[in-house]
Amino acid sequence: MKYNLKNGLFALACLLSTTAIAQDEKERTFKPFKVDLSIGYALPLGGGTGSRGGILFVVEPKYALADQFALGLRLEGAAMARGVIVNNTEFEGDVQVNGSYLLTGDYYLSNKGFRPFLGAGAGIFTVAGAYVSAGTQVEEADILTDSKFGGMLRAGFEAGHFRLGVEYNMVGKTDFSLKNNYLGVKLGICIGGGRYNKD
Repeated sequence: MKYNLKNGLFALACLLSTTAIAQDEKERTFKPFKVDLSIGYALPLGGGTGSRGGILFVVEPKYALADQFALGLRLEGAAMARGVIVNNTEFEGDVQVNGSYLLTGDYYLSNKGFRPFLGAGAGIFTVAGAYVSAGTQVEEADILTDSKFGGMLRAGFEAGHFRLGVEYNMVGKTDFSLKNNYLGVKLGICIGGGRYNKD
C-alpha cells in the first residue's frame, strides 16, 4: 500500500513538472499573500525494523516580503508507527501523531514559471504516542504526549499553483520516544500568490 502511494506521488510530480517546464518563460504577477495546502507521505527515521510510514497534511499561510522570499506559518499533522519486531511475532513500539507549528521561510531560485526553492523553519512539535507491547494480543498500551522545540529543512519547486516539497523534520527527544525525526514528501496546491499572465 505504501509503495503505491509513493509511486503515485512520483508519477503525478513528473507529469506536473513537465507541464511547468513548458511554461517556464511566462511572466508572473506578484501577489504577496497565499496559502499552501498539501498532503503527503511521512517516513519515520531511525525508528527500528517495525517502523511504518504514514500520512501527513499541511496548511501553511504565507506572506511574500519579496517575489523570491516568503515567510509562513506551517500547521502540520503527521501519523506514523515506530517499533521493533521481535522473533516475527512480537511488536514493541509506538504509534505517533505529530502536530507542528513552525515559522518558516522559503527562498525561490527563480521568478519564472518553474520555481525551485530552499526553505527552513523552527517551532513547536507536539508528539502524541500510543506505546504498545504485544505478542498475540495487546499486553500493554499507554497514551503519552509531549511538546518539544524543533526545526525543519526543505527543498522543492512550485509550478503555477502546484507545489512539491521534501522536508526533513528534526524533533527533540521525548521521555517515551528517543527518535522523533521524520521525512515528509508533499504534493500540494497554492491558493493565491503569484500567477501566470494570460498574454
